[in-house]
This record gives sequence, structure tokens and C-alpha cells, in this order.
Amino acid sequence: MAPPHDSDRVKRAKQFIEAIPYSRALGMQVEEIGDGRAVISMPYSEQLVGDPRTGVLHGGVVSALMDTCGGGAVVCHPRSGGPTATIDLRIDYMRPARPGERLTAEAICYHVTRSVAFVRATAWDADKDRPVAAVTGAFTFEMSNSEEGGQ
Repeated sequence: MAPPHDSDRVKRAKQFIEAIPYSRALGMQVEEIGDGRAVISMPYSEQLVGDPRTGVLHGGVVSALMDTCGGGAVVCHPRSGGPTATIDLRIDYMRPARPGERLTAEAICYHVTRSVAFVRATAWDADKDRPVAAVTGAFTFEMSNSEEGGQ
């Protein structure tokens, strides 16, 4: 069983994501979150198509999902003490997401400093073996009070 502060951090991370109106408008759903890792998915929607001829989602939708997922990974990091904002996000689009399929992203916060957190993320549709996109990002980072006092 996780210590109470960990469950509070996970709850805060979920609330952080669910409070973003844009995330709600896109139908994002937290699948897993905790210990510097987040998995978030969203349904396919014809309203979010970037190419009406093919039905492929707009790249901005993929980017938004991965950005939100990265922020979630930062907020639930064990040393996190508060909200975050994106400083830098580099996205590599590898292939179009398949029309009609749910899009999922997984982000890992792999390194933190006193003020910056670093994240890697991948997005996929039903074919998890072939990523739709990959991201590296930097986010603002606030250390928890217990971390600051210990340094």
C-alpha cells in the first residue's frame, strides 16, 4: 500500500489533468498514473480530423495528448510539489493515427532538477508496436517541501 502522501500526489495529478478544459473537450481519460509515469487516452472524433480526405486526426491533437500526458507524469513524480507548465516539447510524428481508433500516450518523467523536469513519451493507436509519435519535453518543476528541506 502506498504511503498517504503518494496517494495524495496521484489524486492531485489526476485532478490537474481533469481540470484542463482542453483535455476534457478532447475526451482525454487518465488510464494509469503514479510515480512519474502517466498513461492517458482519448477517443477518435471526426471533429478532430486534420485531413477530411483520409480521416486522420490533426497533428495538434496528438501533440496535445502527449503534452498533457507529460505534464501528468511530472505532477505525479515522487519529488513533485505542485503543478507544472511546458517549457519545451519536441515531437516526432512517425505515422498517421488510424482513423476511428483510440489514441493512447505514455509519458515517463525520467529526470528532475530543482526547477525543470524531463520527460519522454510515446503515442500509439491499436497497433502499440508502431508508434504514432514520440516526444521529448521539459516542464517546470516544483520540489515538494520535504525535498527542499532535505537539500
